[in-house]
Amino acid sequence: MDGTEKTPEGFIHGIVLDNKGGMKSLSWEESCQVWARNEDIWLHCYYTDEEIHQWLSDNTELNEIVLDSLFSEDSRPHILSRNNNLLAVFRGINLNPNAEPEDMVSLRVWTDGKRMVSTRKRILLSTQDILKHLNEGHGPKDIPELLVEWIDRIVRKMSDTVDNLEDELLVQEEALEGDDLRAIRSSLLKIRKQSIGMRRYLAPQREAMNKLINEPLNWLNDMHRLNLRSISDRQIRHIEDIDALRERSGMIQEEISNQMSEQINQRSYVLTLIAAIFLPLSFFTGLMGINVGGMPGVESSIAFWIVTLICIGISLGLVGLFFWRKWV
Repeated sequence: MDGTEKTPEGFIHGIVLDNKGGMKSLSWEESCQVWARNEDIWLHCYYTDEEIHQWLSDNTELNEIVLDSLFSEDSRPHILSRNNNLLAVFRGINLNPNAEPEDMVSLRVWTDGKRMVSTRKRILLSTQDILKHLNEGHGPKDIPELLVEWIDRIVRKMSDTVDNLEDELLVQEEALEGDDLRAIRSSLLKIRKQSIGMRRYLAPQREAMNKLINEPLNWLNDMHRLNLRSISDRQIRHIEDIDALRERSGMIQEEISNQMSEQINQRSYVLTLIAAIFLPLSFFTGLMGINVGGMPGVESSIAFWIVTLICIGISLGLVGLFFWRKWV
């Protein structure tokens, strides 16, 4: 077939399932030949590779709508089906090193129940798990089972991330009794950012899952649909947990704001009390120091001590007044 002489840079793997849980890896040329014979095959490639895009356009029945979805730069989770063919776009948690979980990895899949094309840009650990089990001989036996197990592993990877967010939020809740409110606010901001980023894709993915369960695809049997429903239920729980995280983090944020406002009010109150004590003292000492017809007590050796005692008396009287009025 045209375009099989040279392996495209975006070709990741071609796999034939042995219907026993194992697989056989194929070269690019072998993959093209198997595809032409309409045999079971899984082609996996980068969606940035124009050469593979062109080969699929020239040598397969995939139309432009399918190809655009498989090779577009950004795509939200959705499901399209026609004539027993399925186009699915999913998002998985980004568990790559130095990556943020909310920067979810896009996975695009087309299949007719026998042949499957999938594209990605970044590594999805769920894919690595599938390949590991196939290499060990206890992976999916056919393409429909492969698709269902792949989706299952994508959703499973979300569980650990959501659990980690819940644990981190619990730590911040317990830290509320401490004094480092700014550090708590910073951690809360990160948690809310991650939960909002995940929620952005999980909501449409929930709708896509529900649609997939009800699509009239004859290669999806009752067991496949039952498994998909179970996966969908788990994903819904993840969404509910993320919504609860957002609400709890909002409540903690509100509590932090209240505590910080209370701290500011307390400090302002202390400063007000100090000013209330020193204001009459400043007035009294200023009054004693005015140079109008001479300053009183200049000739007396004990005048300073008398003024000092008067100031102490005024201060004690004001403090007593504050306690009596329950201002302190």
